[in-house]
Amino acid sequence: MSDVREAITRAHHEEWARVVAALTRRFGDLDIAEEAAAEAFATAVERWPADGVPPNPGGWLTTTATRKAIDRIRRESRRNDKQKEAQIVYDDGPSEPLNAIDDDRLRLIFTCCHPALALQTRVALTLRMLGGLTVPEIARAFLVAERAMAQRITRAKAKIKAARIPYRIPSADDLPARVSGVLAVLFLVFNEGYLATGPGTDPVRHDLTAEAIRLTRLIRALLPQDGEVAGLLALMLLIEARRTARVSADGELVNLKEQDRGAWDTELIAEGHRLVRERLAAAAAGAAPGRYQILAAINAVHTSARDMRDTDWSQVLALYDRLVRLDPSPIIALNRAIAVAELDGPEVALAIVDRLAEALAGYHAYHATRADLLRRLGQSQQSRAAYDRAIELAGNTAETAYLTRRRDQLR
Repeated sequence: MSDVREAITRAHHEEWARVVAALTRRFGDLDIAEEAAAEAFATAVERWPADGVPPNPGGWLTTTATRKAIDRIRRESRRNDKQKEAQIVYDDGPSEPLNAIDDDRLRLIFTCCHPALALQTRVALTLRMLGGLTVPEIARAFLVAERAMAQRITRAKAKIKAARIPYRIPSADDLPARVSGVLAVLFLVFNEGYLATGPGTDPVRHDLTAEAIRLTRLIRALLPQDGEVAGLLALMLLIEARRTARVSADGELVNLKEQDRGAWDTELIAEGHRLVRERLAAAAAGAAPGRYQILAAINAVHTSARDMRDTDWSQVLALYDRLVRLDPSPIIALNRAIAVAELDGPEVALAIVDRLAEALAGYHAYHATRADLLRRLGQSQQSRAAYDRAIELAGNTAETAYLTRRRDQLR
């Protein structure tokens, strides 16, 4: 029984997206695809313990789900209307070739991440249709009621129909912008797991980081030549490698300087470094790196150092200088200031940080960075005030515990 349960869990992990995508391709209806896939997995839970795990679980599930979908369509009293609605979504017109890749899962990802949908809706729909997460799981990730999340996903699928969003890979002209949108969704999913928001959630949501990595691996397999896909995967792997060292036994965030580097996942680090080296080689050949590739390279520098004191801060700063030219956001400037503090001292860095006050007044990491720099300069009273503001704004329990301890250590 335990072997069968493991097989069902593994099949759900590996085959859900494939089954949903295949049914969406055939019937052109996300509702039908999602419900039929769920029914097929429910049937597997009933049948496999008695009949045994089939030799091809994915094929069995797809066949079963297809039958479930056909049965549902036959039961519909308004069958013709349903078929007309399905034809609106289903666009089998020829699209421009994408390096000879034409995968149903890729079509489904681009449908879920269509720019006509709000960004948070894209994330939720991707988690449901591609990741197979339940509505309650997605609702917890967004800190909203299950009913509200169910309505959000339902409205998204309805909008796909009403807006006649085609189920296909974008054309070559549209592809770069659309891939960028997909990666932004996956990075948001990962970030929510990396540092989960809300006092009622676990400080680190491994289920979300793992799901984001799995979906990014899928994109990587389907678009192996895309540098930013490789960069995002490398970035996620290098951050995920530090997960077990990031929170102490008593639930407090552990900063990079204090982490036990022996607890880092060496396999994930090795894979991330390999991807970074591949992208560096491509950059040397003239392919300009994008945002995710530079962020991955910065994390590669950090994970290459056996001790915080061994960190090559000059290289980190040079990479941030390059990143600022691509993404001159105040958050990137804040992170760059941390590297400046290591090279030129906290006073120089504080001057940079203070110039970001207006843009980042509501961002807890801005106040936490300021508090640390002021502490290093011996300005305890101002540091305490900055810590207080950071604690007030922080939404993660582990981070709040860390900031509180640091504040209470001030003289």
